[in-house]
Amino acid sequence: MKVLLVEDDASLREGMGDVLAELAEVRAAGSVDAALAALREDRFELVLTDLRITGKAQGGRTILEAARRRLQPVVIVSAAQEEEIRQALQPLQADAILAKPFQLEDMVALVERFLMLRGDMERLAKQRPVESGWAEVAAGVHVLQLAEAQPGQALTWIRMQPGASCPWPLSPLRAGVLLVEGDLQVEGEHPQAPHYLFLSMRQPPTSRTEQGCLAVSLALRGG
Repeated sequence: MKVLLVEDDASLREGMGDVLAELAEVRAAGSVDAALAALREDRFELVLTDLRITGKAQGGRTILEAARRRLQPVVIVSAAQEEEIRQALQPLQADAILAKPFQLEDMVALVERFLMLRGDMERLAKQRPVESGWAEVAAGVHVLQLAEAQPGQALTWIRMQPGASCPWPLSPLRAGVLLVEGDLQVEGEHPQAPHYLFLSMRQPPTSRTEQGCLAVSLALRGG
């Protein structure tokens, strides 16, 4: 699993990177341009970025926008007040905020939530869903809502027939999605199975499939 760390303070970037390297493969970037290049070249289970990068108040927002387009979760790191962060990011929202100054334990616990989500999804995807209990939510789109995988986590299987289209049929929207079979078109992305993506809190995106698909979704723990 991979984490993109964006921090323009070299010493802080190195210290954070050393800690995070015990959890995942870390790619570090010290500028907006380097971060955008990383997002074009690779996929990450989490993007952890400072709000202000080399003095640019919109630096973190630019990275958030780019990561959102690729359906990757983003944690904003900032010493600013929550309202100031919210105003800087509008109309987008971060998936979590890490307030400066922070304890390394707090950073680790936050990052682990997102990394564990990916691991949980891979484990659950090996347990194929039963054939009974599916509900049709739109033409050619069926969902199977199961008992919580763990406290605070709702597990949903989604099956779409070839050519089906509908708003993404699950709630909440802060969730990981593992495409197990087929293809899925959502938010401009068109992944083929197997593929992991993350849907953040916003209006339900429209999803389509050409081949048909089977996917499993799990809410972010504590999200």
